[in-house]
Amino acid sequence: MAASALETQKLCKSFGALTVADNIDFRLEPGARHALIGPNGAGKTTFVNMLTGAIAPSSGRILLGGEDLTKVNQAARVRRGLGRTFQITTLFRKLPVLDNVALAIAERDRVARRMWKAASAHQEIIDEALALLSTLGLVDDARIKVEDLPYGRQRLVEIAIALGLKPKVLLLDEPAAGVPSQDSGRILEVLAALPADIAILIIEHDMDLVFRFARRITVLVQGQVLVEGTPEEIAADRRVRDVYLGEATHA
Repeated sequence: MAASALETQKLCKSFGALTVADNIDFRLEPGARHALIGPNGAGKTTFVNMLTGAIAPSSGRILLGGEDLTKVNQAARVRRGLGRTFQITTLFRKLPVLDNVALAIAERDRVARRMWKAASAHQEIIDEALALLSTLGLVDDARIKVEDLPYGRQRLVEIAIALGLKPKVLLLDEPAAGVPSQDSGRILEVLAALPADIAILIIEHDMDLVFRFARRITVLVQGQVLVEGTPEEIAADRRVRDVYLGEATHA
C-alpha cells in the first residue's frame, strides 16, 4: 500500500484517569478532502494537537508520508510539510496582510531571523507572497493591516500563511468559525480551489461546509472513531444522527 499523506496508529492520550483519545486509527490519503466532525468534547482538538506536536500522545504513532513524526517537534513538522490554521486567528494584527504572508515564507526558507528589514522588503519574497494572495482573492488587501479586515478575510489570510509554508498536509481547524454566513461561501470557494496535491483535513461544526467540501468524513465521539465514510454514508448513518447530526441531516 502506498504511503498515506498522514496517518495515526493506535493513537492514545490520557490526562490522569481521563482518556481523551482512545486507539485512534486514521488515514489521510494524498490529495484528500477530508473532514473530522463530532460533538463538543469528542477529542477533536486534542487529536489535532497531537498531529501537530502541540501535545505528545500517551501511546501510538503519527506518520507523515510514511515517516514517523511521533517524537518530532512542532517546527520540524511544519518544515516537513504539515501546516495548520487555528480556531482563533493567530495573525500579526498590526502588520499589513502582505507582511504576515511574507514572514511565513521567510520562516519557511529559514531567513526570517536574519532579516533586518521587513520580510516583504525582499523582492523574491514579496513576489511569492503577492502571487499567493492573488490566488486567494486577497491581493487588493495586501497593504491593509490585518486588524482592519473583516473577520472572514482574516481567516483567508491565515489560510494564505499556511499555504506560504508549502504544506503537503493542511489541517484547518474550524475555518468558518466566527465568520458571517454570507462570507463562509467564499471560504468554501477558496478551499475548493486549493492545489489538488495538498491533502486537507478540516475540523468543522458547519455541516453545510463539511458536506459540500469533504469527500470523506470521520466522526469522532468520546475520543474514538465512531465511523468513517462518504458524506452520503455519514448522513444516512443512524448512529451519527443520534450522537451528533440530529434528524435534520440533509447532506
